[in-house]
Amino acid sequence: MANLTASDISIDFPLYHSDSRSLKKTILGQASARFGRDTNNRPVVQALQNISFSLNSGDRLGLIGSNGSGKTTLLRVLSGIYQPTGGVLSADGRLTALLDPGQGMNHQLTGRENIRLRGLYLGLSVSQTMELVKDVEDFSELGHFLDLPVRNYSSGMTIRLAFAMATAFPPEILLMDEWILAGDAVFMEKAKKRVEGMVRHADILVLASHSPSILIEWCNRLLWIENGQIRGDGDPMSILEQYLPPAAFRELAKVGAGP
Repeated sequence: MANLTASDISIDFPLYHSDSRSLKKTILGQASARFGRDTNNRPVVQALQNISFSLNSGDRLGLIGSNGSGKTTLLRVLSGIYQPTGGVLSADGRLTALLDPGQGMNHQLTGRENIRLRGLYLGLSVSQTMELVKDVEDFSELGHFLDLPVRNYSSGMTIRLAFAMATAFPPEILLMDEWILAGDAVFMEKAKKRVEGMVRHADILVLASHSPSILIEWCNRLLWIENGQIRGDGDPMSILEQYLPPAAFRELAKVGAGP
């Protein structure tokens, strides 16, 4: 049985002096960011504060909140991209994260080499890796571009390759950001069907989205995050009633009720 548990997870990002502009500019651009000091009295942005939840097989958790609220940061912590500053995270189960399009790829290698590298990372046998290459080749429809370095790919091609690799094997724990639901219309319709199949078969789903209809359809629990903190935790309709403007929620409830 899969399990994903976060206990008092917090993460701070340091604010460097003005010469280190990239991170500082990003952080200062988020109006919801909270500022503080770390144990060495250095200025930090408190991106997440005391986030706790526990998920077991069958749980479908949706993350909702305004831009910059901490949804994507939480997904990156859960996937292991970011290490929490405080708290404990435990995961039991094979995990797949659909977050950043180029995540986990070497852009100097060809698409085909990246697929084989992923097979090695997953501990696949030679025959399983060959199956992986075939599956990604068929699904991505990249053709001869698979034999070119990824650095030459367009953003859409990179998304195709990343998505096909990440979804080739059904995970036990699936983490998704909503970027996967946008892009080239024809491919994304194909991708959505594959994602829906993964959602049905994954033991645990964690999905960040701004779409109430998607969250209602795919999730049985919502976590409302604002300013890096949990504002609400419960069934989708009760959380959306708190989160959405009254008129928007009434319209959503009317659509959900059907004719």
